[in-house]
Parts: sequence; structure tokens; C-alpha cells
Amino acid sequence: MPVPGYQEFMRSILDVASDGQDRNVREVYARVADRLGLTEEDRQELIPSGTQRLLDNRVGWAKT
Repeated sequence: MPVPGYQEFMRSILDVASDGQDRNVREVYARVADRLGLTEEDRQELIPSGTQRLLDNRVGWAKT
């Protein structure tokens, strides 16, 4: 599955946060990726400049 646009991450972020547990950013990103069924290959995909993972970029925009 390709990494979805940032809009699709919004609901998953809210779902992960809904239990009230404190989590670091990496754990939130991993849980969101799990919820969306992203493969390890999807999780490692880079943005075109090669400077950041696409997952990190999209989740970052979604949480903003």
C-alpha cells in the first residue's frame, strides 16, 4: 500500500491519542503506520529530496 496523503493520517493520530497514554513521537508514528497497514518498505520510503521519510513528513503535517 502506498503511503497515503496526510489527510488520511489525521483520524489514526486521534485514535492513537484517544486512550490518554503518553507516547513519544516515534511510537505514535509506528502505531499510526500499523493502523494503516503500511509495510516496512512503505515506512522507509523517502520524500523526493531524500532527506526525510515520507511517513514522518505526512504524519508531521497531519498532526499540525
